[in-house]
Amino acid sequence: MVLLFKYFEIICVNNLQAITANYFTAGSLSILNLSFNIKLSDIIISISPLFLGLSLIIGLLFVITFNFYALASQNIGITPSTIANKMSMIIPIIIGFLFLNEDLTTNKFIGISLAIVAIFLSSLGHGKIKLKKNHLILLSLLFLGQGIADAILNWSQNFMINYQNMNLFFGTIFMSAGFSGLFLIFFKLKNKKMKIKFRNIYWGIALGIPNYISLLYFIKSLKSKLFSSSEIFPIINIGVIVVCTSLSIILFKERVTIHNWLGLGLGIFSIYLILG
Repeated sequence: MVLLFKYFEIICVNNLQAITANYFTAGSLSILNLSFNIKLSDIIISISPLFLGLSLIIGLLFVITFNFYALASQNIGITPSTIANKMSMIIPIIIGFLFLNEDLTTNKFIGISLAIVAIFLSSLGHGKIKLKKNHLILLSLLFLGQGIADAILNWSQNFMINYQNMNLFFGTIFMSAGFSGLFLIFFKLKNKKMKIKFRNIYWGIALGIPNYISLLYFIKSLKSKLFSSSEIFPIINIGVIVVCTSLSIILFKERVTIHNWLGLGLGIFSIYLILG
């Protein structure tokens, strides 16, 4: 997401408009990909107050967290924002151990601990981080928002989501996030702080397709039971950092420091321990 913000800044794309269009695109794909075998009675059973409530909460958290991330990146810096965002994996991991009866082996404990250190080192920039009290509040909200959203999503895929209602759940999440973003856009339009541009919309559509696919296969990986959630979350976070670091070097010619390389090395080693 940080690389996306950077590229959007270069080509002058409005983040809020693009992300809102992205949510509507991902929501539309979810609805279009509802199982052809699903019956109306199955849909009615799936739409329980808990099912709808949790999907709406996740969708709202998606938009709130995105705005916290954008605000923190712009006012505090990419380094502390990335650390807060990625470190939030601690919350769904703890939920997995406490409520989903996942095993905590010695290798897994060491691997997860190293993954946390790796995320911190990999995300450090070139300058010193100076945080004020309001900065700490914003980063804490980002950490909690992302972590709670992931934790609810993890719990939901264990107890509510199946292969028939999966896309219905995704559709509710993405559409609620889209309408929340649309509300913010209308508010800014009313106050003449924003203008709608088609360029923002089609970049959002282009983003929505991989966004839907990534969530779909993320949930499928959790449901496959090949790995526990406490293994999948650190693996994905480390994987994202490795890919983003590689792309930032290739596309943006960014200089990688020694602690960044150390973090990447620790991250790869932590994956080995977690899967060992």
